[in-house]
Amino acid sequence: MLREDGVREVLARLQRGEHIKALARDLGVARNIVKRWQRLGDWRPRPPAHRPCQIDPYRRFLERRGPEVNWNGRVLHRELQALGFAGTYQQVQRAMQPLRADRAWATVATVRFETNPGQQAQVDFGQTHLWIGERLEVIHIFVFTLGYSRRLWTSAYPHERLSALLDGHEWAFQHFGGVPVECLYDNPRTLVLGRREGRVLWHPVWEDFARRYGFTPRACQPYWAQTKGKVESGVKYVKRNALAGRHFGSWEALNAWLQEWAVTVADQRVHGTARERPIDPFARETLTPLGQRPPYHHERVRLRRVPTDALVAIAAARYSVPVEYVGTTVHVQETSHHYEIFHGGMCIVRHAKTTRHAVVVDRAHYRGLLCAGESAATPRPPQWDPGYGDLGEVMVRDLALYAAVAEPGGAA
Repeated sequence: MLREDGVREVLARLQRGEHIKALARDLGVARNIVKRWQRLGDWRPRPPAHRPCQIDPYRRFLERRGPEVNWNGRVLHRELQALGFAGTYQQVQRAMQPLRADRAWATVATVRFETNPGQQAQVDFGQTHLWIGERLEVIHIFVFTLGYSRRLWTSAYPHERLSALLDGHEWAFQHFGGVPVECLYDNPRTLVLGRREGRVLWHPVWEDFARRYGFTPRACQPYWAQTKGKVESGVKYVKRNALAGRHFGSWEALNAWLQEWAVTVADQRVHGTARERPIDPFARETLTPLGQRPPYHHERVRLRRVPTDALVAIAAARYSVPVEYVGTTVHVQETSHHYEIFHGGMCIVRHAKTTRHAVVVDRAHYRGLLCAGESAATPRPPQWDPGYGDLGEVMVRDLALYAAVAEPGGAA
């Protein structure tokens, strides 16, 4: 086999009159090869031969599914295995190379910062769009990554308010069975109220929560998110691996999948930087045990007067209460996922949070007010109309009198 430059040399020496036998001996090739290139007259690349491959029956699936998962090879390999593909991840990567678009990656020089076991966790939110039921929702992904082992916890929320942050931290602490020494954040407005003389002013509820669990919150320098690169990578990993191309029936189903994925996929993969599964170095983490500490109770109390339609307005949405409380004042307590409405110290209803401008109605709250299937009461005539007079008794006559009058010559 001759390369392009070798073929050019053969053709040039043949034109100078050299014999084929001597030329083949000098180049160490068969005479038939020299004759072949003499016959062709110029170098031509060998056409690629298609060899059957395990992934050939699945190429159509890759073309259709690839854009939905942003050409993530790990996701596609996992889904192909479920369809019966027995090949390797490298085969999937090679099959996707001609399908992928070129990507430009910005490079910034940084110094990698490693932490000791149990020292630090990094926390952040990410956003993506996901189908929940029949609606395309904006999903806020909470990611909590341990700095030493790279083990992560993730959950999804409809917002990034303080209640979501508190709930996400408590789930993460329960999942890991302990608390790190410090947690690193960027500068979310829900937590950081400002800075004074180089000191971060934290939200008072957040300071109380941190003292309750015994960790120190720390904030990155503004506009320098690379400080918490471990969780930044974790957010991208959740989007591209756990949620790419997924469709869920409810928020509960979404969070159940994230919990399963964190244990069965994220904990078991070989981390690209640490070169080991996150579940293995996690055994060396030295987190502060939770002990018998009860959950942090955070609530926001509002007062509302129940209007005549028994729909209480909360956060640009309306929620029903039993009609017997119309006109009374109720207390609304907000938790991470629900609103609890109290009257006289008793919880009268508990509603899951919904989107803005939505109306949540429990038909049982209106029982007795309208009875479905019953006709309206028979109307009664006015009883006190002064223009309606009593006609008195009606005189009764024999019908023979009327017959006699009707005959000819009868009495007038």
